[in-house]
Amino acid sequence: MTELWLVRHGETEWSLSGRHTGRTDIALTAHGRERAVELGKFLARTPIAAVLCSPLRRARETCEIAGYGSVAVVDEGLCEWDYGVYEGRTSGEIQAEIPGWSVWKDAIVGGETVEQVGARADGVIARALAVASGEPRSQNRDLGHPTEDAARVALFAHAHILRILAARWIGLEAREGCRFVLGTGSVSVLGWEKETRVVERWNRGFEE
Repeated sequence: MTELWLVRHGETEWSLSGRHTGRTDIALTAHGRERAVELGKFLARTPIAAVLCSPLRRARETCEIAGYGSVAVVDEGLCEWDYGVYEGRTSGEIQAEIPGWSVWKDAIVGGETVEQVGARADGVIARALAVASGEPRSQNRDLGHPTEDAARVALFAHAHILRILAARWIGLEAREGCRFVLGTGSVSVLGWEKETRVVERWNRGFEE
């Protein structure tokens, strides 16, 4: 059985201030880079069969610092939600103009619908499973030593796309990603109980 290891990028200035960060290509903070180092240490304990990464800088930086830059395959489907006119704004700022506004239930002017992001997530899941099926079971980070464990595919990406991907993995509508909180620099695992897709672990952080 293939496991999907969801890795949210480290802290950025915008994630720290709660601003919607979709396609704006910003770097990690110093703290975010430190967390990426911790991610690398944690992931190194587990064989990884393949790595897919968002093309956006904050995810690529996290992936590279964690030690997987040389084996990662960039997947456009892992880009963060396109927030349109709400890019760079906090929910509080938007709600001051549109009371009760939520990215999960309201129209995203000039951006993607939650269903469109869900369709992208479905594509990522399909590609991750296909990549894993081509590997001789699970391997270590240099992709050189097969083991008898389940194949694990690491996905380095962003909060909302990963939350939506988790919802789709277990058969929920994309908007049900609202029920999964995901911190920066965290690791979550999607796997199986017999033939049923499940959330095995969620939002494993590296707090001091």
